[in-house]
Amino acid sequence: MILALLGLTLAACASNEPAPPKRGPQVVRDRLAAADDAPYSAALRAVTRSGPRRLQLMEGRVNLNAPFTGRTTDKTEEYTEDVVITRQKVYRRASGTHGKWQEFPASAAKGGIPVDRLPQYVRLMLGHSASVHRGSEPLRVSARLTPGDIKSVDRTAGRNLRPATAVDADAWINDEGRVVRVRQKIHFASGPDIEATLTLTDFKSPVSVNAPAVS
Repeated sequence: MILALLGLTLAACASNEPAPPKRGPQVVRDRLAAADDAPYSAALRAVTRSGPRRLQLMEGRVNLNAPFTGRTTDKTEEYTEDVVITRQKVYRRASGTHGKWQEFPASAAKGGIPVDRLPQYVRLMLGHSASVHRGSEPLRVSARLTPGDIKSVDRTAGRNLRPATAVDADAWINDEGRVVRVRQKIHFASGPDIEATLTLTDFKSPVSVNAPAVS
């Protein structure tokens, strides 16, 4: 009888013990799983640098959780262009002009960061021994990837990174499960590293994007 009562007591104590804390990767997976999958738009700022030199700045608003579309301004040392991204094509022309729009395939809107597949990108990082830096918000995830790894998530982004030997990737996920920032340090066998940073803010309803008149 005493043994039976002792067993009940131990079982009761065990049931009252708090659940063990979730490991960092599982916290990130839970956030991604709980994120709203409704289409939305975000203000985008993408910067590409080589050391202190800024190679490119892209700013604008894009649609996510839907076909990747939007309007941006693209600045380099040589030019500043207005960009319209539709499902089928990308249109570009010099800012402040009324000249003819130049047409390109939709894939021309992509660099080395798969902007329209960011949750899949973070899951890829988790599958490659990612570190999760807890204790601050948004949560930061870090992993070393190859262009081939990234190609498994987005063929175009992986192809754009093909000359690289490795990519040190960081992603920040907020408490709503949205990826709000991505940074890639891109390494090459010869030549300086390149750093690309994407920041998404000001989440709102989707915006309408139509192809401009090209004639």
